[in-house]
Amino acid sequence: MTITVSPYFRNGVQLDTVVVEGITAVGRHGVAPSEREQGQPFVADVIAHLDTRLAGREDELSKTVNYAKVAALAVGHLAGDHVDLIETLAERIAFAVLEIDTVYAVDVIVHKPEAPIGVPVADAYVVIRRDVRGGDLWADKRIGSAAGLADDPQAPGAVPEPKDELDERPGAAVPALIALGGNVGDIEFTLARAIEDLDRVAGIRIVAVSPLLATKPVGGPDQADFLNAVVRIETTLSARSLLHVAQGIEMVHGREHAAINGPRTLDLDIITYDDVVAAADDLVIPHPRAHERSFVLTPWGALEPDAVLLAGPGRNPTRGGRVVELAVLAPDAAGTMVVASPWDPIATIRSRAAGAPPPPPVPPPPLPPTG
Repeated sequence: MTITVSPYFRNGVQLDTVVVEGITAVGRHGVAPSEREQGQPFVADVIAHLDTRLAGREDELSKTVNYAKVAALAVGHLAGDHVDLIETLAERIAFAVLEIDTVYAVDVIVHKPEAPIGVPVADAYVVIRRDVRGGDLWADKRIGSAAGLADDPQAPGAVPEPKDELDERPGAAVPALIALGGNVGDIEFTLARAIEDLDRVAGIRIVAVSPLLATKPVGGPDQADFLNAVVRIETTLSARSLLHVAQGIEMVHGREHAAINGPRTLDLDIITYDDVVAAADDLVIPHPRAHERSFVLTPWGALEPDAVLLAGPGRNPTRGGRVVELAVLAPDAAGTMVVASPWDPIATIRSRAAGAPPPPPVPPPPLPPTG
């Protein structure tokens, strides 16, 4: 048969496809007892969607998909443990192929040409598409479980009963604000990838991205200046699940919590979550130091000029007020400088994928005057 598939887009760019067609093995799948006893041929076609440009430039197999690996994965399920439905076979093959680092989506066709239908047919088959936004897995494994915590937002059935309002899942998507920062490595690229990672998690949608700022470190040891931004999202995850997603993404990008306020590849903080005001040992909303951080308030105010920070809970509560006014009063206001407005994370990712070198270091923000 001629395989026709619809294109798959990532960040607005149509991905390439690698096709392995006609993978054949004898299996014992089906509802009828005779199918389990006698076996019959099953055929799979696998279409992997990925970006092959880097592989093409470098002539490097690891940057694309190994046909033999795809075929072996498919055969392992076609000839493997019995299932009743070819839909199940297709699902298992799809998720196995999605575990390959370079693959962002996959189409799987499973044929059962000798299906005992009772009338002559040329073929019987099922066609599915699965991608990394499906929530059952992620290219760097599951973000929630990567944080090493029990509340895996990708597996709702595994989530324990809510212990407080921070565990409660909203009935519909709610707004939240996340701050990002880092000062180790190719910082802009890391922040851009973290935003992309957030958008890949089921239950999270990126709504808007702030300008990019350069900021002086606040507290901690001597270290390089930071780049910072905020993103407005909509989410159907609980606040605590969102925290675990953020922690997992930090880990994927090499974050180590070694020194308080020390250098880091990536920092993700939940600043607000809907209109929730709550405090627990692991999470306080609004963020308890948001009112004194220009590197949060300045990009937030640029993104949403009329935004208001709610007063927070606890013994040292967040001071509420208009974000643009709080930004001017923040102790670090003089050490904050906009370096890209607007800032396009997708353009940053594309430029690195095209082989463009990281930009030169951003000139540091001016030090506050003394005396």
